[in-house]
Amino acid sequence: MATDIHPSSIIDSTAELGVDVRIGPYVVVGAEVKIGDGSFLESHTVVKDFTEMGANNHVHPHAVIGGEPQHSAYKGEKTYTRIGDNNSIRECVTIHRGTAHGEGETRIGSDCMFMAYSHIAHDCTIGNNVIMANAVNLAGHVEVGRNVIISGLSAVQQFIRIGEFAFLGGASGYNLDIPPFMLAHGIRGALYGLNLIGLRRNGFDSATCKGLKKAYKIIFRSGLTKEASLKQVEKELVGIAEVDRLVAFIRESKSGVTPDRKQRNGNGNGD
Repeated sequence: MATDIHPSSIIDSTAELGVDVRIGPYVVVGAEVKIGDGSFLESHTVVKDFTEMGANNHVHPHAVIGGEPQHSAYKGEKTYTRIGDNNSIRECVTIHRGTAHGEGETRIGSDCMFMAYSHIAHDCTIGNNVIMANAVNLAGHVEVGRNVIISGLSAVQQFIRIGEFAFLGGASGYNLDIPPFMLAHGIRGALYGLNLIGLRRNGFDSATCKGLKKAYKIIFRSGLTKEASLKQVEKELVGIAEVDRLVAFIRESKSGVTPDRKQRNGNGNGD
């Protein structure tokens, strides 16, 4: 059992609390919730039914985890929110569980930070080491790869994929897939090349960065058709796993890929 539960909190009898869990004042924990060892729920947080959290998660005041989906087709089905370990969930964050016609669950990895007022809608999948800054909003069914940073006041449309190690600038709207390793920004999100600072900070070597940079120029700035540019990349840049991943991501895209800023604006002047 937890070692510290404030007497004003309400814990459902079916909830399972790990060792050394701290529950602050006026917290509500719903039915069939699982809270992992060492987690801390600060005052006025709500963890709703069918939520599973791993170890050492820190939930700050007024966050609501596992809320019902904001979807007209949701009729109270038993769906889930599943969260990994060592996440920081800041003030007033909202995370909604999945839908029966979607994935059936919202999945969040480990070692993430979700800053104040950010929102993760139903059926989203979030990888490890993701940072969502203040007031970032993800619509339903969004997939975010590991080590992604999304800057404040940004909004991501439903069913969009964001590849690993991407950096998304703030006060932006994103309605197309963001390939891995990329830097995106602008009121209507566009690509500005590689996320070089992020790649170097994460240990990507010079050869990999040069290969990705060349691949970017061929795919987004050569004027070739998508398939022709991808084939040229495969021919010229052999044996670089990250380049192969970039090509595969673009080929797998169903929503379409965010264009380079010059393509987006049509005049080459940028945002």
